[in-house]
Amino acid sequence: MAEASLILSRRDLEFMLHEWLDVASLTAHPRFAEHSRETFDAVLALAEQIATREFAPHYQESDRNEPQFVEGGVQMIPEVSKALEALRASGLLLGAVDQELGGIQLPLVVYRACYAWLQAANVSTAAYPMLTMASAALLAAHGTQEQIHRYVRPMLEGRFHGTMCLSEPQAGSSLADITTRARRSNDGSYRLTGSKMWISAGDHDLSENIIHLVLARVEDAPAGVKGLSLFIVPKYLVDAGGIVGEHNDVVLAGLNHKMGYRGTTNAVLGFGDGAYRPAGEAGAVGYLVGDEGQGLTYMFHMMNEARIGVGTGAVSLGYTGYLHALEYARTRTQGRPVDAKSQSAAVPIIRHPDVRRMLLASKSYVEGGLALALYAARLVDERDVSTDPVVRADRELLLDVLTPIVKSWPSQWCLAANDLAIQVHGGYGYTREYPVEQMYRDNRLNPIHEGTHGIQGLDLLGRKVRLADGRGLELLVNEIEATIDRATAGAREHAGALRHALRRLRSTTEQLWSDGDAAAALAKASVYLEATGHIVVAWMWLEQELAASGRAGDFYEGKRAAARYFFDVELPKALLGLDELDRGDRLLLELDEAWF
Repeated sequence: MAEASLILSRRDLEFMLHEWLDVASLTAHPRFAEHSRETFDAVLALAEQIATREFAPHYQESDRNEPQFVEGGVQMIPEVSKALEALRASGLLLGAVDQELGGIQLPLVVYRACYAWLQAANVSTAAYPMLTMASAALLAAHGTQEQIHRYVRPMLEGRFHGTMCLSEPQAGSSLADITTRARRSNDGSYRLTGSKMWISAGDHDLSENIIHLVLARVEDAPAGVKGLSLFIVPKYLVDAGGIVGEHNDVVLAGLNHKMGYRGTTNAVLGFGDGAYRPAGEAGAVGYLVGDEGQGLTYMFHMMNEARIGVGTGAVSLGYTGYLHALEYARTRTQGRPVDAKSQSAAVPIIRHPDVRRMLLASKSYVEGGLALALYAARLVDERDVSTDPVVRADRELLLDVLTPIVKSWPSQWCLAANDLAIQVHGGYGYTREYPVEQMYRDNRLNPIHEGTHGIQGLDLLGRKVRLADGRGLELLVNEIEATIDRATAGAREHAGALRHALRRLRSTTEQLWSDGDAAAALAKASVYLEATGHIVVAWMWLEQELAASGRAGDFYEGKRAAARYFFDVELPKALLGLDELDRGDRLLLELDEAWF
């Protein structure tokens, strides 16, 4: 038997993809008909190989030798470029890309599982192609054929990279306050001026070009988000023949130095500063994507995919942290059980109940989070293969409701798994000798970027559960109840607990919006997000428990133990959150800031 990886669990991925989600059944649809379980397993093995050989070896080195701002450009360790070249050469970069664009056209659920290997091995290096593929997907969906030819195809070939440029120094997450301007030019292009901040992969020398997707306001556009348009702003201009030419007026103004994710450049970019002025009018040359005023709609095409990617990345970091802690607990000897004789030998720390508690909690978080991320990806596949417009609409609506949870729950609780991994290691976990401290620092970004935890709470309670007159929440409840109704004898107690929590969620949601007071309803939106997230992940655990029903062996016993832990210890936390919401406490609204 092959040695178990400390990056991810191949066995758990096989269980989730094949024994639970039955991804091979997707090949019955024309979109995936050329694939089989054998091809899915082959690409997963390839992803594990690249993660192990190319991404993992420089994980700590890229953290200790982060990119530097030197003479207006970026310098970084060469191993990043080598790993990305290996990924490009493997063809895996094109896993989820349509065949008409030269891709493999894998189901998204399989591709997400593949990419989880790379994120777990080295999340900073994995960020560059993840952003590029998301940018390419947006342009493929909303760009013109000429834009696809000029920008998307080189991105898919790995020659160009891509970014998303939303945040600004003064605006942060408040997109309505974006001030970057776009002025129409006589040649049909636009000229952009302004500044963007916190731009992941915003500058580097890993590719021939960087294609920035920039939100900006056309000169006569209305205020607010409805006045935002989306523009392609390449670092270097590209002619109709695909030849990379002169430097566009996009300037790297500096790099932000972060607590984690240090291997991914995080840039401050200036547009139209005049440092590199192309021929013609002043400003950085940009090309409109789609229609004016629709920029945020198009950007959300990329952001929703990115949010599932962020959630999967958070799971991946939590999962590898858990595996490292498990390995350490099995090999580190210290102390003796309380009932042992004083002269007995020290035992592996996994023998101590409190260490087992931390490991079991971590297992419940990371395996529950992985199930959630893969389930969301499979929803995308179900939407895409369906020929029934009602089914497609329902899958899309359910996905809308789940997306803020998929992004935020793993970002909170798989980070907690990283915290526990440090604790299992004890003092060693707080040193750079072991990688678990870096995993925690890297994962700490995930509750912030692509929409903070608080923003996801506002999105879920303020928008998503109210979509289509509450149809989205109804779809979620129906899906969970269908699982509850399938519960077998061994899982009926857990099914009953989940049914009770689900009823509480429905009644609390109705109560929060009963008087139409939005300020009061949304004051504790984060509490609502956390409670709903725990109920959803309890559902994921009930699903896994049913998939493991009647199967013998340590792996399945481990699933049942983690499910029992989540229902006994974690699900009650959701009820406490709902209790807090039901009280209708207005302290946060009435609090005088002087009291701080």
